[in-house]
Order: sequence, then C-alpha cells, then structure tokens
Amino acid sequence: MFKTLFIDHPKSVNETYVEHFFVAMSFSIKLFKAAFASFIHAIVPGLCVKTGSKAITELHVKMVAFRVKKSGKSLSSNELDESIEYMI
Repeated sequence: MFKTLFIDHPKSVNETYVEHFFVAMSFSIKLFKAAFASFIHAIVPGLCVKTGSKAITELHVKMVAFRVKKSGKSLSSNELDESIEYMI
C-alpha cells in the first residue's frame, strides 16, 4: 500500500517522491494563481485576459515536454501545438 501511494506514481514520471512533491506543489501554486486570475476575469472581462490561458499552456509544456525530455523520448513542436485546443 505504501509503495502504491508514495512510490509508484513518482517513479512512473521519472521522479523521486521529493522531486514529485516539489513539482506538484509548483503546479498547485501556479493553478491557484490562474484560478484567482480567471475569477477576476469572470467579473471584469477586460482584466487578466490571458493570465489563465498562459498558465495552463506553460504547465502543459512543463508536464508534457519536460517529462518526455526527462524520459529520453522526443516531442515534436507540432505534437505540442496540436495538444492545445483553445485559449480561455
């Protein structure tokens, strides 16, 4: 059970538990900021126009491109561009 909860997933993305903790926390902070900016944007559409979309795109790049690079595989720019469907 311990292995399933704390070791298997980090290992599946080529990270230790500690590395995965800090990566996940950085995502959490970035998503929290993006959520707040999106909330402000919902109230006043002229504010934070690209903040949420930019954060999501940056996190996507970090999650997909970085992890693929870390695993030794390659990812074409077309594959990355095609995975982003729309801007918020």
